[in-house]
Amino acid sequence: MSLSMPCKRLFGKRLLAALAAGTLALAPLPVFAFSRVKDLVQVEGVRDNMLVGYGLVVGLNGTGDSLRNAPFTEQSLQTMLERLGVNTRGETMQTKNVAAVMVTANLPAFAGQGGRIDVSVSAMGDAKSLQGGTLLVTTLFGADGNIYALAQGPVAVGGFSAQGQAASVTRGVPTAGRISNGAIVERETGFKLASETSLKLSLRNPDLSTATRIADAVNRYIGTNVATADDPSTIQVSVPAAYPNGVVGLLNDVEELKVTPDQEAKVVIDEQSGVIVMGADVRISTVAIAQGNLTIRVEETPEVSQPLPFSQGGQTTTVPRTKIQVDDGKGNKMAVLAQGVSLQKLVDGLNALGVGPRDIISILQAIKAAGALQADIEVIG
Repeated sequence: MSLSMPCKRLFGKRLLAALAAGTLALAPLPVFAFSRVKDLVQVEGVRDNMLVGYGLVVGLNGTGDSLRNAPFTEQSLQTMLERLGVNTRGETMQTKNVAAVMVTANLPAFAGQGGRIDVSVSAMGDAKSLQGGTLLVTTLFGADGNIYALAQGPVAVGGFSAQGQAASVTRGVPTAGRISNGAIVERETGFKLASETSLKLSLRNPDLSTATRIADAVNRYIGTNVATADDPSTIQVSVPAAYPNGVVGLLNDVEELKVTPDQEAKVVIDEQSGVIVMGADVRISTVAIAQGNLTIRVEETPEVSQPLPFSQGGQTTTVPRTKIQVDDGKGNKMAVLAQGVSLQKLVDGLNALGVGPRDIISILQAIKAAGALQADIEVIG
């Protein structure tokens, strides 16, 4: 069956449209760095509370505090024994199986009475190890002076220490340990989330663009203007009166919203370890870079000179031999980085110069001093 000319044209157009649609379907889609709102913010008032206490660890195998060097350990031991009906006042105690420790823990925001939390134990005196020890019941206080938890249990220590007459070895920190679920919550914080009529979301990394995007996403989801970005780190959200489950239901829905976070261009440098972290938005203006160091290497390789066989009066001696190498960086070239280059091109350009992390730190600081780096440099360490 033959097709007429108009039918052939129509068939050709439909074939081209189908091929174009197939090509678009096979083309890679752009990747967006979406993040959940719950990973970007924290609800004001919903936070951990730090607890601290003072206690005694017993059962140590001679690795505890020396009572002469740690009088607080002796006083604490005497006080504890007096509470148990044992009077040791005026007596000389020489035990080294007890150590005074500080006990710390984090109380979660909604931890209920009777729940358990982990605690960390750290020696205060001159104890050598807490391995094998047991923490006696210790009260844990909050910043307001109230008791929020009681801790007790065997201490798990990751490090160890061994010593002989001529050598010793220590791995990890044997004077610090942890007790998993070692404290029982005795007092709740009293924060009631369900009674709140509004939420205040605080960004973990303050940024005005991110805060505005989160507020816009919440308003689009609710269908009305209930969220407002007050500043780069705070978003105020009002709970609609008829919203299902109130503030808890609203927070559950808002946490799952997807937002693309923004961040300022920044270069973080750790000079101690030589670590450099550059954000994806780091840009530089047109700049030429050259790097070269003068290196002088001196090697001493003395040779042994021996007398000929059957020679008389000859002695074996060493002849000095010195080799000096000078590298003045003549092979290094100057590289030109164009304006507005991306992070990848910046890294490729620096690697092309054959420089290491230490030299890259100096180069970045020099580019910033020249006003060609459109990013903040933060030096840590």
